[in-house]
Amino acid sequence: MQIPRLHPDTIESVKQRADIVDVVSEYVVLRKRGKDFVGLCPFHDEKSPSFTVSQTKQMYYCFGCQAAGNAIKFVMELGKRSFADVVLDLARRYQVPVQTLEPEQRQELQRQLSLREQLYEVLATSAQFYQHALRQSQGQKALQYLQSNRQLKEETIQQFGLGYAPAGWETLYRYLVQDKHYPVQILEKAGLIKPRREGGGYYDVFRDRLMIPIRDVQGRVIAFGGRTLTDEQPKYLNSPETELFSKGKILFALDQAKGGISQLDQAVVVEGYFDAIALHTAGINNAVASLGTALSLQQVRLILRYTESKQLVLNFDADKAGTNAAERAIGEIAELAYKGEVQLKILNLPDGKDADEYLHQRTPEDYKELLKNAPLWLDWQIQQIIQDRDLKQATDFQQVTQQIVKLLKNIANSDTRNYYVSYCAEILSLGDTRLIPLRVENLLTQIAPAAATYSKPVSAKKAWGNSKVSHSPLPTERSLLEHAEALLLRVYLHCPEQRQMIVGELEERDLQFSLSHHRFLWQQILELSVGDGETKNLASLPNLISRLQDQFLEFDSEIGLISHLFHVDEKNQKEILRTGQVVQAAIACMDLVMLEKRYRHFLELWQQTDPEAEPERYQYYYQAFYAEKIKLQQIDRQRLFSITELS
Repeated sequence: MQIPRLHPDTIESVKQRADIVDVVSEYVVLRKRGKDFVGLCPFHDEKSPSFTVSQTKQMYYCFGCQAAGNAIKFVMELGKRSFADVVLDLARRYQVPVQTLEPEQRQELQRQLSLREQLYEVLATSAQFYQHALRQSQGQKALQYLQSNRQLKEETIQQFGLGYAPAGWETLYRYLVQDKHYPVQILEKAGLIKPRREGGGYYDVFRDRLMIPIRDVQGRVIAFGGRTLTDEQPKYLNSPETELFSKGKILFALDQAKGGISQLDQAVVVEGYFDAIALHTAGINNAVASLGTALSLQQVRLILRYTESKQLVLNFDADKAGTNAAERAIGEIAELAYKGEVQLKILNLPDGKDADEYLHQRTPEDYKELLKNAPLWLDWQIQQIIQDRDLKQATDFQQVTQQIVKLLKNIANSDTRNYYVSYCAEILSLGDTRLIPLRVENLLTQIAPAAATYSKPVSAKKAWGNSKVSHSPLPTERSLLEHAEALLLRVYLHCPEQRQMIVGELEERDLQFSLSHHRFLWQQILELSVGDGETKNLASLPNLISRLQDQFLEFDSEIGLISHLFHVDEKNQKEILRTGQVVQAAIACMDLVMLEKRYRHFLELWQQTDPEAEPERYQYYYQAFYAEKIKLQQIDRQRLFSITELS
């Protein structure tokens, strides 16, 4: 039946009752910033929060993708649901009486539930049934297993809603159909029963198993995992794919872990249900389980909504099976790791143990220490390559080098690749530092042409002999310049005491921001300064970031490139702690790039000028590019450290 048209009074009441912060918080971790809330946008992938929610305006807006609207539109867009369906859902949640334009259809509308709502209801009822059965005599074996074997406390058993599926073939079926009067079709669509092959009728999917509810991010039961208490195979049995449950899109315990992930800015992924439960019991509440499958991009992106710095730790056993599991779990996310879009680490616990076993013998502090020292995925991969290899043997050396080259080719970020080229060169040099430059050269040669971006900015000496010189920055040069300008702007925004010095340095050296989005941000800052009449006292500009964000609501083209500067993660915090050094290094880098640009410009003009036809112009351009060359040499000698050393 089609949902009747809703009465405008119902729609208006839902808008008034449904607080947008309350609604959005079910899907996005929001943090208070000024008068608004910010978080990672659920409508597109981003590393820094650009999604803002205004409680006073009851509106949301994303500076990155320009998504905007109220609470109803948010749920519609995120869930791809109809307007009426969302209004009905919010009306039930906020206890708003539902009226339609056709009074005679009001009672029918109240009885009508969507398929998804019916599935949620029957699964919640089933979870309660399993929890009740755990406390009965037939569930004593399962309860004993939880308390003795798994050493779980009563509050943990209740927290995760653990239960027991009785051994009978139709126990749940009879309870739900005969006692609760649920339609058989709904039970089957929920993955709770299956039709018999012969003779008609149905039987329970889960029998004589310890039951573990699988919940979505909002904490609603959407499926079950059942562990056998006998030798029956499979050891773990999951619900089949349903309207609500897709194994590759769900992570166990994410509803419990999302707050911890946000607070610690890190997510830990383990293999099994009880590994995740054991970690939460030990107070490590940022852990989720992958349900035994390779991590999909959807699962990873779901986790990364809750960590600003995109830190993800895969925790698997240290034995061969655990190594294979880690490689399998990486699955599709390897590409994200190579691109640097996720800070992926691998934690292998000693003695081939899983997290549950480890915590039975060691303390949570021991586990946290291992977590802290877990190697980055690339370091872990390199160790896997050289493990049990004798690099003094030609065959092993050649095979290891080939695998390392293959790994390095996949690294998209040139700075990261440079680092690992040097790191691997040290390994292949076997302690002989004299061999490191040779090993670096060999690796770079083998990973070409991918190594093209490794080249440093063209120096004055090399540019001298070029017949054609480009006016635009080289890829590496642009990367350095963007990093330097971004650092300077971030210090300006977050360190008011440095603002006057930054303005002074820029004016003294006659420097401007080269990249258009940085110039745009700087112009907005200057306009606010002049508007407040505080141009000479920049440090006193109140709530600069908040005011800039308000001002940017009028723009939509430059926002995505600069919104990350308004936020400081752990890495940024470390960078700007040394504000004086950061400012000097950033200014020096900008100065150096501008000098190199002017040098190449005058050099090209000199090369294009005929000395016999225009001797004076020829001599002028020669003196100009030579003067810039001298300045380059001077500033290069003066720099104590480079901008790249701040990373």
